[in-house]
Amino acid sequence: MKLSRTGMGSTKLNNIDEMYPGQSILLQTGQLVQYGAGLFGYNTIPLLVRRNVEKIIVETLNKYGCTEVLLPTLQPDTIWKNSGRYEHYTKDGTMLITESNKGTFCLAPTGEEAMLEFAREKLKSYKNLPVTFYQIGEKYRNEIRTRGYLLRGKSFPMLDAYSFDKDEEGMEKSYENVRKAFLEIFEQIGLKVIPIVADNGAMGGKKSEEFMLISEQGEDKILYNEETGVGLNTEILEKENYQEYLKQEYGIEDISNFKEIRTMELGHIFQLGTRYSEMMNGKYINKGGKEELYYMGCYGIGVSRTVAAIYEQSLIKDKKSGPCGFVLPEGIAPYMLQIIPKVEDEEKMKIAENIAERLTFMGMKTIIDDRENITIGAKIKDVKILGTPYMIVIGDKTQGDNLEIEDIKTGEKIQTTINDIVKVFIGKRLKV
Repeated sequence: MKLSRTGMGSTKLNNIDEMYPGQSILLQTGQLVQYGAGLFGYNTIPLLVRRNVEKIIVETLNKYGCTEVLLPTLQPDTIWKNSGRYEHYTKDGTMLITESNKGTFCLAPTGEEAMLEFAREKLKSYKNLPVTFYQIGEKYRNEIRTRGYLLRGKSFPMLDAYSFDKDEEGMEKSYENVRKAFLEIFEQIGLKVIPIVADNGAMGGKKSEEFMLISEQGEDKILYNEETGVGLNTEILEKENYQEYLKQEYGIEDISNFKEIRTMELGHIFQLGTRYSEMMNGKYINKGGKEELYYMGCYGIGVSRTVAAIYEQSLIKDKKSGPCGFVLPEGIAPYMLQIIPKVEDEEKMKIAENIAERLTFMGMKTIIDDRENITIGAKIKDVKILGTPYMIVIGDKTQGDNLEIEDIKTGEKIQTTINDIVKVFIGKRLKV
């Protein structure tokens, strides 16, 4: 990729938001563009970070036997009235609706209704079960209190998955299957999440867990036992029978060693039971030829939240201990190497293009900073702004075929040549 094609100029960072410095840097440098409260556009690098997160989600869920589908986000109000949730969502102002001479339509804040409509036509017999459908698509919520940029927006990409089973035992197996998949997804992304005991709240059902990232930028407080790695949402303690509930569903008998910490929610999973099947007549024919209700589970990952968390966790600081950019994880970074040639020197540009061509052939993506009228010093600072893990400068000091690769995170410098550069990165090729 040539950086000039992104429209990115060299930006001086000022008044970085202390609470959300990572996303503040993205906005100041034009990598995120804000259209209104809770509404953002992505420039190419954060968009590719988002695509890499989505790729990990898709590949992992497929490995765990889930099936990808895609449902419309603009939906007729009838399916929401069928579930009984239309009045709730419109009364509290969460749902965005539009009226036309063809009827009233809703922008989906979540996907249970649409997925049940979809599944009912496909899963008519016990022979079709169990199934877990999932999709990654935009959701819309008219958040009155937008907060933390991508962490709580009005429009946001989300992974939502739904399992359909014949009975409670099957539902519990599907739940555990997706739970394992979620833990693997976050491990691959490089975010250490804690699955914690949560209240099902308005979703209903028997059991749920939130996937929390320890973070001062989070708006949730949890109780966490560092020794066992077990956590629980403080809302659980508001249940009248919380001690019995914790013991029965999670085997937790004593919470005296749990400490309160601040966290950011990135995912949530639920055992719904037959609640939505009852509301929307979701049934299949059992072995005996009789109708029975689906047992359902639902599972979500906030994709934009996860992208925001990656940037906030990847921050690096300058010598004055102020945030100055990022080093994105190698498994997530869209480009592994940023090449900074002296653009007015035709020979240096040819060397840059030669390196990019060699690495691209081996599956390694690179950025050539070909922007004119910007100093090499400013371009070096912009490597950190874009989060690229490695950098090569091809300037006046570059002699012959000799190159110096800098690891942005550690500052380590590796000496190599044009012919040997592929060997330096060959072990990293599969990570991008």
